[in-house]
Amino acid sequence: MRFLNDLGPSHDLTYDDVFMVPRRSAVGSRMAVDLAAPDGTGTTIPLVVANMTAIAGRRMAETVARRGGLTVIPQDIPIEVVADVTSWVKRRHLVLDTPIVLEPHQTVGEALSLLPKRAHNAGVVVDAERRPVGVVTDQDLNGVDRFTQLSEVMSRDLLLLDDAIAPRDAFHKLDAANRRYAPAVDTEGRLTGILTRTGALRATLYTPNTDASGRLRVAAAVGINGDVAGKAKQLLDAGIDTLVVDTAHGHQESMIAALRAVRALDPQVPIVAGNIVAAEGVRDLIEAGADIIKVGVGPGAMCTTRMATGVGRPQFSAVLECAAEAAKYGRHVWADGGVRHPRDVAMALAAGASNVMIGSWFAGTYESPGDLQQAADGRLYKESFGMASARAVRNRTSEESAYDRARKALFEEGISTSRMFLDPARPGVEDLVDSIIAGVRSAFTYAGAANLAEFAERAVVGIQSAAGYAEGQPLHSSWS
Repeated sequence: MRFLNDLGPSHDLTYDDVFMVPRRSAVGSRMAVDLAAPDGTGTTIPLVVANMTAIAGRRMAETVARRGGLTVIPQDIPIEVVADVTSWVKRRHLVLDTPIVLEPHQTVGEALSLLPKRAHNAGVVVDAERRPVGVVTDQDLNGVDRFTQLSEVMSRDLLLLDDAIAPRDAFHKLDAANRRYAPAVDTEGRLTGILTRTGALRATLYTPNTDASGRLRVAAAVGINGDVAGKAKQLLDAGIDTLVVDTAHGHQESMIAALRAVRALDPQVPIVAGNIVAAEGVRDLIEAGADIIKVGVGPGAMCTTRMATGVGRPQFSAVLECAAEAAKYGRHVWADGGVRHPRDVAMALAAGASNVMIGSWFAGTYESPGDLQQAADGRLYKESFGMASARAVRNRTSEESAYDRARKALFEEGISTSRMFLDPARPGVEDLVDSIIAGVRSAFTYAGAANLAEFAERAVVGIQSAAGYAEGQPLHSSWS
């Protein structure tokens, strides 16, 4: 990457401060761009879901990995739960979505509580042998008494797909039948998944992030306190594919000691460590054993660190400096936080990141762990919170004494509750991924780059004023 007219910045820059200039390009199509990361995590799109309790759960991990990304399960989740989530994700189908399975005797109320858990918003009613006998959607159940059994309201007009059907063929079959979705069954007629028309299209546009055995990948985080090596070994034994050693202040002795202890285990998966914002931190964490450095202090939507402490750094400059330093050692960085538009992801990649970590942006989706709630104005939302907030600290220290927990809760850096509204046009995480990846692919064609390495090399970046940034924003109504 180089700055326009070779005029480097006189101050540190955020994503809003920069823009990219088009270059002569031989990349004729967005689909000719390869977004696979070179950092060993297996991602085929450069997106990682942040290890935040309100965002990174099993549904998120499955869905994002199926589209080529990676989800990091938070450090405050019990090891046995992480092991269960890892096993569950690795058993998911690479094309079919996991269905919401219901039984005929279950009630409308039970179904309504489960349907928002999946973006396809459909439940498959099965018999005792797990053979589909009906389907229900929220539209079928609107205005129906909540105690009514599903056998009385389900649609019995079923279109069934062979679970080995090619995605293109599945799309044509769904389109010909004018169906949005259909259950998929094995050779004995038992339910194995569900596929929508959009899901069939996505299966031809994305490559899943899979391990050597062809199973979806998942990552997990561990903190820097206590028996770090013991916890890390348990996570590795559970089959995680990337290990994230995580703390808000990554450039400290406890992190370096934790990294050395983890590296001594000789893990056969990438080790990520952070967070830091300067070259010195990169060097020290790589020397201690990190393969990937997580960059970002304070840019996250739920983070109050900069306002509370004055500590942090504008994210574009932090990623740019840290990526350049990591490259000297053949290592990589993840840009963690501060992205609110697809352009921000592109700018992080132009600065040299191999993956971009997203948190709050994905909180307001069907796949995040929280329950769907409705505001007074009818808008749907989910609750999110920062991982240094009093709420997160309370969850993380649940096994400590009441006194110790009360002391730690006094020192809060982060928002303990925030409403993340679902975008009616993009309510699922896959909808957001589509939007992000479309923008990123297009940015690559403007730069004449066919892959991440070429993009980081060819990108020409300029510095703009606040007025320049505002000029690039679309108008949703007339200016007159």
